[in-house]
Amino acid sequence: MNLDFSQIVPSMPYILVGLKVTLQIVAVSALLGFTLGTLLALLKISRIKPLMWLADIYTSIFRGTPLVLQLMIIYYGLPQLIGYDINAFLAAVLAFGLNSGAYMSEIIRAGIQAVDKGQSEAAAALGIPYSKMMANIIFPQALKNILPALMNEFITLTKESAVVTVIGAMDLMRRAYIVGGETFAYFEPLLFVGFIYYILVMVLTVLGKAIERRMRKGD
Repeated sequence: MNLDFSQIVPSMPYILVGLKVTLQIVAVSALLGFTLGTLLALLKISRIKPLMWLADIYTSIFRGTPLVLQLMIIYYGLPQLIGYDINAFLAAVLAFGLNSGAYMSEIIRAGIQAVDKGQSEAAAALGIPYSKMMANIIFPQALKNILPALMNEFITLTKESAVVTVIGAMDLMRRAYIVGGETFAYFEPLLFVGFIYYILVMVLTVLGKAIERRMRKGD
C-alpha cells in the first residue's frame, strides 16, 4: 500500500468545517423526525380510522423507498412543482426528517402500547384528560422503554447524513471527496472522515447509555 496521510494534513481543517454542516443536519432532522414520529404514533393508536390509515400510508411510503431517492425528489423534483429552488441544507433536513419520522413513529407507537393499560384506565377513572395523560403519564414511561431504539435511530441518521453529498451539500463526505480530487488520493481523506463518523457514533452510544442509566435511577 502507498498511503501518505501527510499530504492531506493541510486539508484537514477544511474537511472538519464540514462537521458543523453534518451536525446541523443531523440535529434538525432528528428534532423534526422525533416530532413527526410522535404525531404519527398518536395517529396510529387513535380510534379514528382515516387518521390511522393516513399514518400507515405515510410510514409505508417512506420506509418502502430509498432515502437517496427521497432526497433527490425533494432537491431536484420538488422545485419543478413549486417553482422555487431548495437549498441543499433544507432538502437534506426535509428528507432525513420525514424519513426518520416514519421509523420513529413505529418505535414510539410500540413504546406507548407497551405501557401497562392499567395506567391509562386509572387516569381515565380519575378524570385526567387524554392529552395530559399521554404527556405526563404514558409518554414518559414509554420514552424510558424506547430510549435504546431511539438512540439507534439517531446513530443511523448520523451515518446516513453522508448521503447529502449527492446533492452537493458541503458536509464531511463532500469535502473529503473534493480533497481527494485535488490531491489525486481518495483513500486518505475518506479514511479520515470515516474515523470522524466513528467518533460521532461512539459519542452518541456513550451518551445514550448515560441517559439510560440516569433515567433508570430516577425510577
